[in-house]
Amino acid sequence: MANIGNQLPTQAVSKPAPGKHGNVLPLWGNEKTMNLNPMILTNVLSSPYFKVQLYELKTYHEVVDEIYFKVTHVEPWEKGSRKTAGQTGMCGGVRGVGTGGIVSTAFCLLYKLFTLKLTRKQLMGLITHTDSPYIRALGFMYIRYTQPPTDLIEWYDGFLDDEEMPNVQQVNWILYLSTVGLRV
Repeated sequence: MANIGNQLPTQAVSKPAPGKHGNVLPLWGNEKTMNLNPMILTNVLSSPYFKVQLYELKTYHEVVDEIYFKVTHVEPWEKGSRKTAGQTGMCGGVRGVGTGGIVSTAFCLLYKLFTLKLTRKQLMGLITHTDSPYIRALGFMYIRYTQPPTDLIEWYDGFLDDEEMPNVQQVNWILYLSTVGLRV
């Protein structure tokens, strides 16, 4: 990232093919880490679930089925797997990454989707999926971590009042949008 004078830092963006949108998605930020918190990424990559079970899944449809059957929440850590006793301030349970634990199935699957290099059509399939709010939530999380910030409102428009979205995701969603200067 470069920061010259009063200019904002720049991020790497791989551009989609010419045309209105094309089916190739741009990728904003780090092309290897998906812009995930380093502790979360380390735990995903070392997770037996990611290394063994998800390694076997080769297609978008297999991963969507896995989300349907395995995801029960979209927090970064499995419930009860983190030790936060005695921590205060921003290192406590507030931000979700103060100390490691067992990384959640949702974040393992989110990174698996990233390794598949989703197309625009596949991502639209996730965020409009009718079988599970968790499939949709992972689609929106994929957008949040991989798409250019200038494109976020275009992706999110029409979904902000989604009543099926898991409650915790709705809260994180509104907080995130407010941090990038969007008012909900």
